[in-house]
Amino acid sequence: MAHRRCLQSLARRATALISLKTTRPLSTLEMLTSKSNPVITITNLEPSWCTRWSHSRYFSSSKSDDRENELEMEEASDGETEDDEAASDLDRDYSPEEKEAEAAAIGYKVVGPLQRSDRVFKDYEPVFAVVQIGSHQFKVSNGDCIFTERLKFCEVNDKLILNKVLLLGSPTQTIIGRPILPDAAVHAVVEEHALDAKVIIFKKKKRKNYRRTKGHRQELTKLRITDIQGIEKPEMKTDGKPLKAAVKKPEEIVATA
Repeated sequence: MAHRRCLQSLARRATALISLKTTRPLSTLEMLTSKSNPVITITNLEPSWCTRWSHSRYFSSSKSDDRENELEMEEASDGETEDDEAASDLDRDYSPEEKEAEAAAIGYKVVGPLQRSDRVFKDYEPVFAVVQIGSHQFKVSNGDCIFTERLKFCEVNDKLILNKVLLLGSPTQTIIGRPILPDAAVHAVVEEHALDAKVIIFKKKKRKNYRRTKGHRQELTKLRITDIQGIEKPEMKTDGKPLKAAVKKPEEIVATA
């Protein structure tokens, strides 16, 4: 509606300017000698508002369209840069020292592929640990499975050592790191690399006719915990239950009068 009113006002002003140039204003003598009184119209005057615009006009519709186009171009460029960075990381050739340093920064070390003769899977032990992988922390025990973000430089059936252990616990003792326990380690095996469930990302800006829908599936790595080292493990009974620690009874002291 505002767009139409602006166009109508501009058209009226343009016709007024054209009529001023084509019609000749009457002189005072002609006005006195004329038989009929002349009718003074708006074309005989030079109003101050009949001037050209000194600046360019930007209507709301065209400006919003330009802004939307700029946003689309920025999003497309951001997506292209992210894809290029991910592709460059995959295509880059790392040296063994760089691989080991980057894996250590995340919190693991690749030992090697699992062999047929290896007996890494053990029975359940009543010991737990809190490990840090990247920016996430997990409470694990022997035989547990955890899903982490995609770990680089490791394949399926590779043996890993998780060296960022924050806490160890058992029925008899608890060891807390400050913040990491240097002598503790958690052994794991890579079972698979998978994709998480799809997450829908929807963006909307009101009154801008802007809507974008995208999907994302996070890459994950499944780890099987095989052993926890760095803490004394309680003895197990034949039925698989741990022995209860002996509890000392408090000594009774009889006060003599």
